[in-house]
Amino acid sequence: MNTEAIITLGQEVIETEIEGLSGLSTQLNETFARAVEAIVVLKGKVVLSGVGKSGIIGRKIAATMVSLGIPAMFLHPVDGMHGDLGVISADDIAVILSNSGTTKELSDLIPALKRLGIRIIMITGNPETHLAQEADLVLACHVAREACNLGLAPTASTTAQLALGDALAVVVSRLKGFDREDFKVLHPAGELGKQLMCRIDQIMISGERLPFVSPADNLETVLAEMTAKKLGITLVGGHEHIEGIVTDGDLRRALLKHKGAVQNLSAREIMTPAPKTIPGNMLAIDALDIMERHQITSLIVLDEATQAFAGVVHLHDLLGRGNLALKGL
Repeated sequence: MNTEAIITLGQEVIETEIEGLSGLSTQLNETFARAVEAIVVLKGKVVLSGVGKSGIIGRKIAATMVSLGIPAMFLHPVDGMHGDLGVISADDIAVILSNSGTTKELSDLIPALKRLGIRIIMITGNPETHLAQEADLVLACHVAREACNLGLAPTASTTAQLALGDALAVVVSRLKGFDREDFKVLHPAGELGKQLMCRIDQIMISGERLPFVSPADNLETVLAEMTAKKLGITLVGGHEHIEGIVTDGDLRRALLKHKGAVQNLSAREIMTPAPKTIPGNMLAIDALDIMERHQITSLIVLDEATQAFAGVVHLHDLLGRGNLALKGL
């Protein structure tokens, strides 16, 4: 099989999964809202359960919920029937995953959960089965076909289950008012927590590390400063007034526009005027969002009180340089 045929097969798999997700969004209805509301007011935890691939998805949904401030855990149905039901309290709610809706191991677990008096939400591709009818709320998660060429291996169906679980977790989290500070508290040791949840003024570049050229400086001076400071940019102007910024992209555009006649160009003729700014008290994740929206790699940092120039934050600092040190942490 040639390379083009292999790529085509891969694209077909992805398109099939996209098709499944597209169909999933149309299946959300009032029952989804009721499930969200039930979890929002929950005093206990969400107990997820499933077998095989659905069980793996259940573990991932539980992990996502926990990271978003929703108490959750995964319970294997076989373990549950052999003593682990003891972890469940009357204040809990169960979310059961079964694409077929006929999973044998769940036929014993669901009645046992009902005897404990907890509500049951079922995520299934077949809402008409007997097991689904035993649940208090049924979230339809049907896909027209699996991405597997045999139509057997759980592929598009498990992708849909995961997306529906994400929808539950994210909507519940938003309604509970879970914010970035809460996220930081729950991720104290993770790089994501340390990097993206810190203030801009804790990771910005300042002082002698900042690259500066004068507006009248020529291309050679601009390149020398960019190379020396190793940021891929240089500011044009001074600390009191930033007139613009020269980036690698600005240099490429100048070369394309002026061809070989670039030696006599000044920094002012190459630069991007009025570069994007961000207050130093905002979070790194806010800077990343601005960079993604504008397709840039650096932002000018302003003092939040005086609006004076304070430094520069670079994409590499948001993602973590090898020599990054968080100031004051």
